[in-house]
Amino acid sequence: MKRNQTRMYGPNKFKLGLFGLNCSGGLTMTKAPEYWDASFDNNLQAARLADEAGLEFLLPIGRWHGYGGETDTAGESFETLTWASGLLAGTRDICIFGTVHVSLLSPIFAAKQMVTAHHIGEGRFGLNIVSGWNVGEHEMHGVQIREHDERYDYSEEWVTIVKRIWSEDEPFDFKGKYFDLKGVLLKPKPYDDDRPLLISAGNSGAGLAFAGRHADCLFTSVRELDELSGKVAELQKNRPAGSAGLYASGHLICKPTAKEAEEYYHYLVYEHGDWEAAEHTVKIRTRGGSTSGAKLAQMKEVIISGTGTYPVVGSYDAVADRFRQLSDYGLDGMAVGLVNYIDDMPALRDEVLPRLQRLGLRA
Repeated sequence: MKRNQTRMYGPNKFKLGLFGLNCSGGLTMTKAPEYWDASFDNNLQAARLADEAGLEFLLPIGRWHGYGGETDTAGESFETLTWASGLLAGTRDICIFGTVHVSLLSPIFAAKQMVTAHHIGEGRFGLNIVSGWNVGEHEMHGVQIREHDERYDYSEEWVTIVKRIWSEDEPFDFKGKYFDLKGVLLKPKPYDDDRPLLISAGNSGAGLAFAGRHADCLFTSVRELDELSGKVAELQKNRPAGSAGLYASGHLICKPTAKEAEEYYHYLVYEHGDWEAAEHTVKIRTRGGSTSGAKLAQMKEVIISGTGTYPVVGSYDAVADRFRQLSDYGLDGMAVGLVNYIDDMPALRDEVLPRLQRLGLRA
């Protein structure tokens, strides 16, 4: 299967994937008993449910440290390339990505790992290219993190090497600022003689330019809905030729009624939220910078409910309508975290997806 034959290029106008299920807690920092147990058995069950429901993709988070506090969300996480390989072997149609911090892994080794996953999934594997931002995780590896724009210079060389490995049949030498390689040649080539899908999540000028040159899909963050239309218009300028779309990351809490959704959100965040973990996460995200009281409280709330991703909270009807709004603003889909990826799948599958079909967003 070639990459433009995967579900990522399928007919659904608004595509959906699960985000972060390889990490303990997923995206939620709550002490509620439904806190996500990211065992491999649970990951496989969730992956199969998503596959059968027709979702387009699974996107893992590349984490090496947890977020602290009592829950230590993401303190346990599966390495994403081997995780993807296992899930690809246990599913049929869904696309599954690996997330790689390019500064931590040799492009030669990674290229071979990813070809292996690509063959296991018969073309359904994709790569999420991360240039790196977490200083503590880099220090854990003994790697010094580069200045912001230089990270993308490094990524440029890294992904150029990987693409050449996947496409060239004769040994080649490569000499750049960061790599000096001799006689590079690896076999086999990617499945069906077509490289894996590539995605990138960058919001800076350097990040967007990099994605425009190399990625099939661009992921972005959403803070406020009313700011999205202008942001999407800007992002569309960097949309790669033949792109599979522009996506955002979010977290989903849906119940039959708005009242039930609001009460459940309060239960997760204010009755069982891990505010200590949220405090630690804010320090990581802001690099120790100061934030005003009201903004800080709001930031901690969204971090507890979904690690800072866009909250989609409401009744089944309201959730479907919010996805319609996001589509109208120009998004092609969203990667969503669920509180529990198994227990919450029936509501997404049986209630939200049929409503999206009636809205013309899914076939």
